[in-house]
Amino acid sequence: MPARSSVRAAPQPSRYDYLKAVLTAKVYDVAVESALDRAPALARRLHNQVLLKREDQQPVFSFKLRGAYNKMAHLAPEQLKCGVICASAGNHAQGVALGARKLGARAVIVMPVSTPQLKVDAVKALGGEVVLAGDSYSDAYEHALQLQQREQLTFIHPFDDPLVIAGQGTIAMEILRQHQGPLDAVFVAIGGGGLVSGMASYIKAVRPEVKVVGVQMNDSDAMAQSVAAGQRVQLRDVGLFADGTAVKQVGEETFRLTRELVDEFISVDTDAVCAAIKDVFVDTRSIVEPSGAMAVAALKQYVATHNTRGETYVAVLCGANMNFDRLRFVAERAEVGEEREALLAVTIPEERGSFRRFLQTLDGLPGGPRNVTEFNYRISDASRAHIFVGLSIAGKGESPKIAAHFAQHGFAAIDLTHDELAKEHVRYMVGGRSQLAGQERLLRFEFPERPGALMKFLNLMKPDWNISLFHYRNQGADHGRVLVGMQVPQNGDAALRKFLTELGYPWVEETDNPAYRLFL
Repeated sequence: MPARSSVRAAPQPSRYDYLKAVLTAKVYDVAVESALDRAPALARRLHNQVLLKREDQQPVFSFKLRGAYNKMAHLAPEQLKCGVICASAGNHAQGVALGARKLGARAVIVMPVSTPQLKVDAVKALGGEVVLAGDSYSDAYEHALQLQQREQLTFIHPFDDPLVIAGQGTIAMEILRQHQGPLDAVFVAIGGGGLVSGMASYIKAVRPEVKVVGVQMNDSDAMAQSVAAGQRVQLRDVGLFADGTAVKQVGEETFRLTRELVDEFISVDTDAVCAAIKDVFVDTRSIVEPSGAMAVAALKQYVATHNTRGETYVAVLCGANMNFDRLRFVAERAEVGEEREALLAVTIPEERGSFRRFLQTLDGLPGGPRNVTEFNYRISDASRAHIFVGLSIAGKGESPKIAAHFAQHGFAAIDLTHDELAKEHVRYMVGGRSQLAGQERLLRFEFPERPGALMKFLNLMKPDWNISLFHYRNQGADHGRVLVGMQVPQNGDAALRKFLTELGYPWVEETDNPAYRLFL
């Protein structure tokens, strides 16, 4: 009979172990105790007290330096002498670089080649040695592991490390000290889970009655899916708008803690986050990044769902590393996210006097006349005209009523307020159909913003296919939203699927979308 091993697995740290780790965390050599500010305008609208934890005020405009520095500050002197390494395209990279500079250590930061120059320059300014490798975070991560082994560096994980988790938990410690009165819920964005698991560990140990709500983008919800499945789930693709939380698989330790301690999960979409960025700006005159506004978007959704009044909530503004070029996109989508703008496709007869009758119908809309925010028209049919129209509205639920009002007055209308194709592309492209675009398949893609992305697309296309439509708008992000019409033979389904698999870019087919059928 084989002898039993005398080696036992180390026990998993409890929430009380994390409580001690948070209380003794070494973060304030580099981090500041960020403010807990009231949001008066948002509070008046929601009829609840809203407090904003201002992690956008940190020296690197993000909470990430807390966990990174806490991990590095606990390293042995010989480890610091060898240096540290991480893989990151954003806030963690800056946190590691700043922490290493403070500790006098070498910091190697591996970033994907598609990383915007703004972020590369920010890391270099903090003393980090930038290595560009691979097309994605996963590629950069693999390269970082190779460098770690070759150069005997210490890897600083962005979230799945108890010392990193404890460093992020100091945010909860500050919140409960800064606000000792009634507190109903704290809303926290989730990427890999380091922030939410650290904060939840502290809150549930000290004030277990306070609800911890985890927030994810609806296209990057690896943690919520993992908790529902009872095991870690790896997503095939993640949305990149909120790039700070775009993680395909959460950590082992963060999953364990989050599953045990987080009370509820809320998913939010791009429009809701854009509206939340505007809400934060109105109350603070500061602009946070999409991931930084996710908690506010979820807080608003929570209030609307539960119809609460008189409660007190905290939303963590976890970062403000926003590319300036992206503000145009945010401003465009904020009104739709707040449902202050309705987008509709309206069909009217192509005859004299139709426009006049349509405008008269606007004056009789439920709730009174509306300002026209957008009006697009291009003649394309002898008998019918299709109009793409934007109207200002007072709030949620009005756009279907407006569409019904048009229908009652003889104008067929389709509500496009929540149609992604219409919001991203069609509103800029209204121009009518082309007789030359036979056998057209319409697809929306997310192209990586890097040299060669379009050439890869073209090289993989079949020689007998033709591009019949192409629309791209730069939004200051790490990816480009591209709409492509492709003329594919009727027997080409298998070849198209093979092409999309080999290409590897996130895509959605929109061939049957009504906005496409009407306007393009």
